[in-house]
Amino acid sequence: MNSEPIRVVVGAGPYHNNPGWLHTNEDELDLLDESTWMEKFHKQSITAILAEHIWEHLTYQQGLHAAKICYQFLMNGGYVRCAVPDGFFPDPDYQKTIQVGGPGPKDHPAASHQTVHNYQTLTAMFQEAGFQIELLEFFDEDGAFHHQEWKGEDGVIFRSKQYDPRNQKGELRFPSLIIDACKKE
Repeated sequence: MNSEPIRVVVGAGPYHNNPGWLHTNEDELDLLDESTWMEKFHKQSITAILAEHIWEHLTYQQGLHAAKICYQFLMNGGYVRCAVPDGFFPDPDYQKTIQVGGPGPKDHPAASHQTVHNYQTLTAMFQEAGFQIELLEFFDEDGAFHHQEWKGEDGVIFRSKQYDPRNQKGELRFPSLIIDACKKE
């Protein structure tokens, strides 16, 4: 039996920010199609799943369905590190950029946004799927930023306070809402 942890990045695109992780894209591992997961993994075999700016491309119900699939394939103690644009970040230009349907042409990355999450909606979705939530980075309703230290070796989120060069010198220009959704049975 393989004792190496299985760590998967979903929707990696051309980016490989997490050495040693299996980087996948929708054509090979579809968050909404359990059969693509069954082709690659056994249930309860994955240690960690990383999804950076993926869940906003799903409706709430699709996101819930995807979270339930992830839950089945994670081992006990495993987690999904999920980052999405933050619907409570108090910057009108940022909010225009992340809006449902995007701000501009059909080829803009945000053109396929289906949901704008805040910490409440993302937490509720993953909790409904059975996860316990640890909030890592988020803005609250009053526009205050909350941050809990987290380790890159547990999954690097590039669009974060720690790693994004736009978010340096104490100023946040492009933050993400980041959670760890933990499977604890």
